[in-house]
Order: sequence, then C-alpha cells, then structure tokens
Amino acid sequence: MTQNGGPGGPIEHGFPHLTTVRASITALFRRLSADGIRAYAASVAPADAAFDAADDLHLGAQRVASAMVRALRLPDARMVVAFRPMEQAATVELAAGPEYFVEVSDRFRTHRRDLAAALSHEVTHVLLHRLGLRFPGTEENEILTDTAAVYLGAGWLLLDAYREDALTHQKFGYLTPEEFGYVLAKRAALFGEDPSTWFTSPQAYEAYVRGRTQAERDHRRPPLAAAGPLTRRRYAKARRTGIAPAQGSADGPGYRFERDDSGPGPRVSFPCPVCGQRLRLPVRGRLRARCGLCRTVLDCET
Repeated sequence: MTQNGGPGGPIEHGFPHLTTVRASITALFRRLSADGIRAYAASVAPADAAFDAADDLHLGAQRVASAMVRALRLPDARMVVAFRPMEQAATVELAAGPEYFVEVSDRFRTHRRDLAAALSHEVTHVLLHRLGLRFPGTEENEILTDTAAVYLGAGWLLLDAYREDALTHQKFGYLTPEEFGYVLAKRAALFGEDPSTWFTSPQAYEAYVRGRTQAERDHRRPPLAAAGPLTRRRYAKARRTGIAPAQGSADGPGYRFERDDSGPGPRVSFPCPVCGQRLRLPVRGRLRARCGLCRTVLDCET
C-alpha cells in the first residue's frame, strides 16, 4: 500500500526510521546476495516513468507499470492497473501471480506525473512477496518496501513525488524525504550514480542532499580509518576502558567491544557502512577488512 501524504497534511522530516531502514538494507543483501543486488545496477529512467496528458489513460498506466516490472526484474509478472476513489495512493492484491491487480487513486487520472512513484512501491511489494521477504509489523514492512524500491533502482520516483511549498504538501511512502535521500545516496555510492539530474522537485533534491550527508557519516564512524579526529579520540578512550559509549540514537557510535577469552584479545564489533552487517575485528591497529556479506573492503583503525 502506497501511503499518500496528502495535499496539505503535515510531512514528517528527519531520520526517525533509520534503524529499520538500515535493517532493511541488510535484509536485502542477505536475501539477494551481493551479486543479486548488483543485478539491479540500472535505475528506472525518467523517460520510462513519464506519463502525460497525451497518453491514453489505461494504455499509459500499463506501460508505466511494465517499466516498473522490468526495473525490478520481474519479467513474468503482469500488472493490471485500475483507477478508483481511495484514500491511499495505491494498493496491490498479492497472490501467486503471474497476474497482479493494482488499484490506484482516481487523482492519478489527472495528476499523472506521480503515477510511476505509486506503482514503484506496489511492484516492490510483489517482488518482496515473491522473495518471501517481509518484516513482522505492518509499518516496518512498509518501510522495508520503500527502502527496497529505492535501493533496487525504482523508488527514486517516490522521493521526486515529494513537494512542500506554500501551495502543495505531498509525500508518498512511509519514509521521510530525508530517509528516501539516505537510501538513494547509499545506492548511488554503490553503483556510482548521480541521481541529482533526475529530480523535477526542488524540495526532493534538497532532501536528497540532507540524506546524502547522513549516509556519508556512516563511512566516517570509528573504527573506520576515515573517522574524524574527535570521534577517533572518543574511540581511543572507549578502547582503553573497553566500554563503548551508549548508543543513544540510530546515529550513535555503532561499535562495541567484545572480549573473547579463547582468543588473543578484545575485538570490536561495528556495522558495515554499506550493508549494515556487523563485523568483528581484533583490536590491534590499522588493518583492512572485507565484509562477508556485501564484499566491501574497509580500511580500519581498530
């Protein structure tokens, strides 16, 4: 189900769901593998998502839905799109397939530029259903769906549908605009993309920049060698005592120290900045580590 922030309703900002977002990225890597994730290197092109007033309503909607299916690598899935009055932006009926029924709000009959955004979320529901990947709670599962849509190349449209100015308040999905930007920046770093040219909404681009700043912080937290001087000093103090600072928030230090009585000494545990899988390294100075899940090589100073 694609949530519609509504034209005029309050829009949440910041990073309140960051823990679940990071868990979602880890879950995607575990389910698809590093090679499976890299099979999604091509993002939906803006031209494939375009749907204007000159298009036939139903044929155009089917064309855009087919583009989402191709982008999410579901070649044997068929989307049947219908329009009806509804509070939500869209919803999908999950079944065994290969045919899936997507209902979208009547507002997309005229507000066509955002139809692809709503469909990206619903088609991702189909993908996760087929993969057998879901989180237990409804909200957590919807956050997983938004995260997967963006990380696998279709959900940047959800961020571009965000508009907030004197005349319009609109946001689709369950993530905040900044969280959408965070996930998109994670994907951009993995595949070497520059999504900044895709945005038609100035507010969406600004949210992407804020999310990118947050994503970059993940690569500058100890024991990563790129950590700044202040966090390095805090890490050195914690290392001497063997007690990591309290987490406090999803943006906390992330690392903790573990003692292994059968091993050569203490180890530090911390999340991989790419996939979130926890790594455990000996506390013995400068070294390079390879994440076993996403296969990223990390320069560390433990």
